[in-house]
Parts: sequence; structure tokens; C-alpha cells
Amino acid sequence: MPRIELVTDDLTHERVDAIVNAANSSLLGGGGVDGAIHRAGGPEILAECRALRAGALRDGLPTGEAVATGAGRLAARWVIHTVGPVWPGSAGPEASARRSLLIAAHRNSLALAADLGAGSIAFPAISAGVYGWPVDDVADVALSVASTAEADAAPPHVRFVLFSERVADAYRAAADRLGVEVTFPEP
Repeated sequence: MPRIELVTDDLTHERVDAIVNAANSSLLGGGGVDGAIHRAGGPEILAECRALRAGALRDGLPTGEAVATGAGRLAARWVIHTVGPVWPGSAGPEASARRSLLIAAHRNSLALAADLGAGSIAFPAISAGVYGWPVDDVADVALSVASTAEADAAPPHVRFVLFSERVADAYRAAADRLGVEVTFPEP
């Protein structure tokens, strides 16, 4: 099981091997975390994303999948782009199917980082922003996936970099609820 940390900070300032981008399927930047990563990382990230779109990902990155690019000017080696699901607005079969995509976005990002040889990875709260997913559920999914990852399917150090104290509180509560051991380093 990886060592899991929670911190409230700016994801683009992280000094880790891989930073996860809560991307949209176009991979060409946008708002929120996606826009911040593209702005801070510079044009190199966008150029690599455009090359992916011109090749194997002509139709964009499917929800729940993950792909890596270099990190441009970020203090990381890679950016792992993943597309989280949009909250369907209700419980039921559609919410359950979309929740499985949220699980896949976390699991596939961890596995890709491990395949790249990353020793550390930093995640945002995938889908908890403009995609409207309830932050309590995002926290449950994120911590469940990270805490149950096999050693070869995740980097040994996983950090969740959360954009507000409200979101950090939800992750702390989820850690307590799930019995997941986390640390709270200074950003």
C-alpha cells in the first residue's frame, strides 16, 4: 500500500514525479485544474496533447482512461491526463456506472504512473469541481483506490492536493470513515 498524504495547496507547485490532470476529453486545456496545468506547464504540454490527438486519440481521451505527457515547466517529470465523469445528478444505475468511471480514472492514473516508474504522484479531486461530483464520494473513491492498490500498480507515495479546506475536510472524514492511514505534511 502506498503512503498517502493530504495537503491543501496548488497542484501546479507539486514536486513529484507525476501530476494528475483532471482533463477534459479533448486534452487541449480548459478551465479549473486542466487550465492551470496547461498554463503553468507551458506550451510543451499542449504540443504533446495535440500530437496524441493527431494519432491514437483522434476522438479524444475516453472517460476513465489515462495518458501521459511530459510536464513542461512543472516541477514533475510527467503529467497524467485522465477524464473523470460528470455527475449525472441523481442516484441509480447511471450514477453507479459513472462511479465506476471515477474509480477507473484513479486506478488507471496510478497504474500508468507505476508503469512509468514514478515514485510519487499528486492527484486533484477528480470530478469534484465543474463536473459536479459530490466531494464526499470523490474522497471515498480516491482513498479507497489508493489504499488498496498493489505495490506494482501504484507509486509508493500518493499525495492528494486539494483546492480548499472544505475539500480537505471531506478527504479527512473519508480517511476516518474508511480507516485509511494518511499524513498531513506542510505544503
